[in-house]
Amino acid sequence: MKKSELKIVFMGTPSFALPSLKMLIEEGFCVEAVFTQPDRKTGRGHKMLPPPVKTAAQDFCLPVCQFEKVRTPEGVGKLRSLSPDLLITAAYGQILTQEILDIPKLGCINVHASLLPKYRGAAPVQWAIIGGEKKTGVTTMMTALALDSGDMLEKDELPIPANMTAGELYGALSHLGAKTLQRTLDKLLNGTLVKTPQKEEEATYFPMFKKGFGQIDFNQDCARIRDFVRGTNPQPGAFVLFDCHKIKVFQVECGPACENAQPGEVLSADLKSGLVIAAKGGTVTLRELQWPGKSKTTDREFLCGRSVPVGFIFGSRT
Repeated sequence: MKKSELKIVFMGTPSFALPSLKMLIEEGFCVEAVFTQPDRKTGRGHKMLPPPVKTAAQDFCLPVCQFEKVRTPEGVGKLRSLSPDLLITAAYGQILTQEILDIPKLGCINVHASLLPKYRGAAPVQWAIIGGEKKTGVTTMMTALALDSGDMLEKDELPIPANMTAGELYGALSHLGAKTLQRTLDKLLNGTLVKTPQKEEEATYFPMFKKGFGQIDFNQDCARIRDFVRGTNPQPGAFVLFDCHKIKVFQVECGPACENAQPGEVLSADLKSGLVIAAKGGTVTLRELQWPGKSKTTDREFLCGRSVPVGFIFGSRT
C-alpha cells in the first residue's frame, strides 16, 4: 500500500499534535478527516477559542469533526462512515471505546510522550520532570482498551537538561513524536513493523492534575522542589500562598542549608539576597514569580514595594 492510499483519521487536540499532523500532510498520507475536542472558553475574557489542531486542520483544508464525546452514536457513526484504514491519536483527550477501536482495518496508533511502560496517563511530560528523570521520550503504540497499555511500536529517547521546563520539553517531544510516527508508518507500509508487548510489572501510572495542585511543599528537599517547579511550568503552575494571595513561582535556585531553620521559613527577603526560603536539607531562592494579575518578575523586582517578613512560614502543600 502506498502512503496516498492509506486512509487515515487523525485525532488530536493541543499543540503537541501539530507536528504529527503536519508530517502526515507533508509526507503525502491520505488524511480523510481530523477529530478534535470542541471549542472551549479560555482566558480572562472567557472567549470561545478553537483547539490548535482544529485551526491547523482548517489551514490544510481538512474536514474537522468535533464531538463532546466521540463514543456517542453520532461520533461512532461519523467515524464509521469514513471507513478509515488507520486511526492516529496524539493527545486527543478522550477515551476510545472498543467499538471505535474495531472500526479501522489496521487499528489505532497512539503517539505517547513517555518511554512506555513508564509514565502512563494524561500528563507524562510534567510528571517525568517532577519525578527527577534525566531522560524521557516518545513511544508509538497500538491503542488498547486499557489506558496506554497497548503493544509498543517505536521509541525515541530525549535527554532532559537540568533547567528544562515542562513547557520546553513538551515542545521538543511534539517534534520528536512526529519523527517517531513517520518511522512507524514507514515500517507499517513496508511490512517491517514489530509489536512489542509492554511489561506490566514495569508500568507506572500518573493521574491528571487535580484542581488546586501546585502548592510548593518546603518539607521536600531542594532538588525535588526545583523539579516540581520545572515540571509544573507553565501548567498547572507552582505557587506559594502569602497574605491570602496565590503567588506563582516559575524558577527557583537551590542553596546550602541554614541551621535551625524551619522548612518554609523566610530567611531573607531583600534586594541583595532575594527571596530565600528554608527547605529540607537546604534553601530555595524563588527567582521568578508572579503576583496575581501582574506580569512575571524577578524576585528582586517582586520585593520592590512589597514586604515579606523574615521569619514568615510558607505552609506545606495541601
